[in-house]
Amino acid sequence: MQSTVSTKQEERRAEIPVATLSKVAIVVVAAYIAAQMLSDIASLKIGLVAGLAVDMGTFIYPITFTLRDVVHKVMGKRGAQTLIVTAAGINLFMVLYLMWAASVESDPSWGLGAEFSAVLAPVWRIVAASILAEVVSELIDTEVYHLFVTRVTRRFQWLRVLTSNSISVPVDNLIFAVGAFAPITLFGMEGLPWAVVWQIFVFNLVVKYAITLISLPLIYVVPDRRVD
Repeated sequence: MQSTVSTKQEERRAEIPVATLSKVAIVVVAAYIAAQMLSDIASLKIGLVAGLAVDMGTFIYPITFTLRDVVHKVMGKRGAQTLIVTAAGINLFMVLYLMWAASVESDPSWGLGAEFSAVLAPVWRIVAASILAEVVSELIDTEVYHLFVTRVTRRFQWLRVLTSNSISVPVDNLIFAVGAFAPITLFGMEGLPWAVVWQIFVFNLVVKYAITLISLPLIYVVPDRRVD
């Protein structure tokens, strides 16, 4: 009897971390995909901040790199890779759905059909550059993070995030800035002057690094596990 009771107690204790991690995984995955979608929509606007050109998705997108690292801790390398590809698919579906919604004739009584299409109908060059940058840079982030925890050290969790982000963020920035805005005609969009593209690149890089530093503590929201 004593043995049976002890066994049941051990089973209950074993179940608690699994349930907790599952809840955390759901929250982090949802936050990752939400941040990806919000940044892709906001990137359709180029704003002026401190006199410099910047796509407005820049202020939300960088947090996805740290969220990806948290997913890596909870779900392992393959889980992170699956999330990256899935998020790209969801973003592509979102773009296709918005394109279809913009093409549907508007009810005359509403009167905002043209505005909806002007704002939310996809600019394919920006969409393609954004999704490509996300997939390539986040997969690189996954590899660097994995190498850090398996070949360097599992200590200093903040350092593994900083290291992986320091390599993947510039890659993302380069692909997106050049792919979306370089003065080359693609998908019917002629692009922007190189001076503006450079402003976008530099400002985005500074903002992304700043948000990386701010978001570093997120890596501690879940306990470290040997799931790579």
